[in-house]
Amino acid sequence: MSSLTRILRGNLRQYGMVIALVSIVTLFWFTTDGVLLRPLNVTNLITQNSYILILAIGMVLVIVARHIDLSVGSVAAFVGALAAIMMTRYDVPWFLAVVLCLGVGALIGAWHGFWVAYVGIPAFIVTLASMLLFRGLTLVVLQGATVGGLPQGFERMGNGFLPEVGPDTGLHNLTLVLGVLLTAWLVVLEVRKRRSAVHYKLEVLPPALFLAKLVAIAVVVVGLCYVLAQYRGLPVVGLILVVLIGVYGFVMQRTIIGRHVYAVGGNVDAATMSGVRTKRIDFLVMTNMGMLAALAGMVFAARLTAANPKAGVNFELDAIAAAFIGGAAVTGGVGTVAGAIIGGFVMGVLNNGMSLMGVSIDWQQAVKGLVLLAAVAFDVWNKKRTSVGGGAGAEDTSVAPPPPDELTEELEKQRVGGSAARTP
Repeated sequence: MSSLTRILRGNLRQYGMVIALVSIVTLFWFTTDGVLLRPLNVTNLITQNSYILILAIGMVLVIVARHIDLSVGSVAAFVGALAAIMMTRYDVPWFLAVVLCLGVGALIGAWHGFWVAYVGIPAFIVTLASMLLFRGLTLVVLQGATVGGLPQGFERMGNGFLPEVGPDTGLHNLTLVLGVLLTAWLVVLEVRKRRSAVHYKLEVLPPALFLAKLVAIAVVVVGLCYVLAQYRGLPVVGLILVVLIGVYGFVMQRTIIGRHVYAVGGNVDAATMSGVRTKRIDFLVMTNMGMLAALAGMVFAARLTAANPKAGVNFELDAIAAAFIGGAAVTGGVGTVAGAIIGGFVMGVLNNGMSLMGVSIDWQQAVKGLVLLAAVAFDVWNKKRTSVGGGAGAEDTSVAPPPPDELTEELEKQRVGGSAARTP
């Protein structure tokens, strides 16, 4: 029991948001008579929050690297408008327009990265200026009007679903197959992670709890896919999100550049002395954010089937809130892609659940503000607890980690030698 308590304390930030999301879903499931988890509503929950979740993935990297990006909403609106203009006025094929606009987004992010990394201007100032700049350019490009008539292929990014395959079972077969494959992949990753931890003599969950964790993963993933399969299956934007989560999760956890982002955010001076090219990391993080903002802008335009001058308003606030609610530290160096996704879903479920209950938009904003404050307060409290107490679980001296084996053997030799010397 003591080891379980120590593990839970050590992962309090990670597990806390999962417990909060499950609690919020359960609450609204009861208060809305089950409407929240009906197939149509779950599908809407994913598509309505997809662009915020895409932004949250990039924003958590920016925050981990101790920066902030206030321009993502304006950049998303500008790139969405640019894509609409390309496709409707200049007949650019939609797939080519998508590639070109991703490049434009990356260039905008590189512009931010240049000023932040190589000139030394705080990201807050640089992106605040860009927020104003690209909001104005959006109005210039669209000339204050909404541009519609987008190609169907482009609109499928925001409103499309995976195709039907296989026999008629009354469910979307492809979604169920993808759910089973995704579950198998996640289970294999968890087993490999546990084996690696055991190999390096790190603390792991007891076998029974580890098995319960695998069962919980399978129930959640397959259950979600089953709910989606009862309507029209997995949305195209849902598949985009799965790919982004997998790629960015791998990059941040398993690659050198991911470790460098955490190193720069944790202590930039130590990272510099360790040989990390901190300016390059800052530049790449801001460039990546610009590219994801472009993707989010095109997904939003595809969902609306038009480019709107008012698109992207407050997107940056929702993305920042999702990252912080998902466990990113305000001082940088801490945060995960999965956490940002959970934080985004917390915000989305709050919006959706309160809308179903008939709560006004005013109170919805107030509740989300309190949730954000509570998440940051929890982060500050958790940081003080671990720094003062010497780390998770260190409050109880009975659960302090044992000394290294080499030190124990050396002390034992000294004790035996001393006893022998005192023996007449």
